[in-house]
Amino acid sequence: MKKNKVFVACDSTNILKIKKIIKETNNKKLKVGYKFGLEFLNSKYGRSFLSKIKNKIVFADLKLNDIPNTCLSTIKAMKDLNINYLTIHISSGLEALKACKKISGKTKLIGVTTLTSLDDKSLKEIGYNKNINKLVSHQVRLAKKANLDAIVCSANEIKFVKKFFKKEIITPGIRFNTKTDDQKRVVTPKQAYKNGSDWLVIGRPITKGNIRKNIQTLIDHLSQ
Repeated sequence: MKKNKVFVACDSTNILKIKKIIKETNNKKLKVGYKFGLEFLNSKYGRSFLSKIKNKIVFADLKLNDIPNTCLSTIKAMKDLNINYLTIHISSGLEALKACKKISGKTKLIGVTTLTSLDDKSLKEIGYNKNINKLVSHQVRLAKKANLDAIVCSANEIKFVKKFFKKEIITPGIRFNTKTDDQKRVVTPKQAYKNGSDWLVIGRPITKGNIRKNIQTLIDHLSQ
């Protein structure tokens, strides 16, 4: 039976806590990868830890958003690490996306569409005149043009995203209940998979409190 796939967000600078997260999320029912964001990657021991990690699916959530040369240089600087997935904002532009894809090698390059912490009101405040659905549709077409390996979007957008993008879809903003924290566009794990997500990104609902119990809650939620 095909396993549901989950990236556990390792949002901490504490190496002991990260080791505990990895150990206690290990299970036979789910395929688990580990997402390391800017907090961890910029911490004192973050890079060193990643250089030693073995036999795990590693997702470096850099969210690159810069001129093409800087994005390229950053990917090259991380070549010594065994990274399976790496994020770049689609808003970096087609030139940066194509250039990074050209040198990414075995690392899957993921295009970030619109952060799940934003909604239509937030987009207007920034200066966008498109609503979320139109903006994400536009971004996904660009990701396809650049031949990216995967995209990140809210599970709410998957159905129309799949019309334009046929590769892996990774969805953050996952909550077991209605508590949204700092997210705006959230769904439950079951709904995200039903919508067509390939990977879920889950942080606090798993890593806060009793990790083993939280993982079991997720497994039970998906089996209902």
